[in-house]
Amino acid sequence: MNFYNKIKNSYHHYIFKKSIISHNLRDSSNYINTSTDFVNKNNLSSSTKYLIWVDTKNFKVNIFLGSKNNWKLQKNYLCSIGKSSTPTPLGTFKVGAKGYSFGEGHGYICYYYTQFKGNYLFHSILYNLDNTIRDGRLGFKISNGCIRLAKVNAKWIYDNIPYGTTVYIT
Repeated sequence: MNFYNKIKNSYHHYIFKKSIISHNLRDSSNYINTSTDFVNKNNLSSSTKYLIWVDTKNFKVNIFLGSKNNWKLQKNYLCSIGKSSTPTPLGTFKVGAKGYSFGEGHGYICYYYTQFKGNYLFHSILYNLDNTIRDGRLGFKISNGCIRLAKVNAKWIYDNIPYGTTVYIT
């Protein structure tokens, strides 16, 4: 094995180990049960068959299917939230406007946005104008208040969550 391949394999091993460690720290084995219990015990309702609970403590966007007191967790995504100086708003909101992208005039692109309050959105991580990743960090307090997701997860919300769906942020 040549020197380049050794470094490449070492780097991939490091990234793999780092992702496992990060995943284990953020995801308890009973998170599905505790999150489902949480939304059902809080009598949360939605005008659609979906409910989104953003757990800012664990950097998770949890998507439930069902109805009041009978929600079942369907999707669970790692996210980034607002930094201390520009926090993500807490409370109960509704899904509003949606769009393909924004930010091009400011030198970046975010994809698949779904509004939950005013200028606060679910959207992809930040991309450069040449479509390379500008800031791909998830699991951090780094945004201006929006909720950043992997592009594929932002697209799932954009494609599947109806207007008027309740978004509960704690």
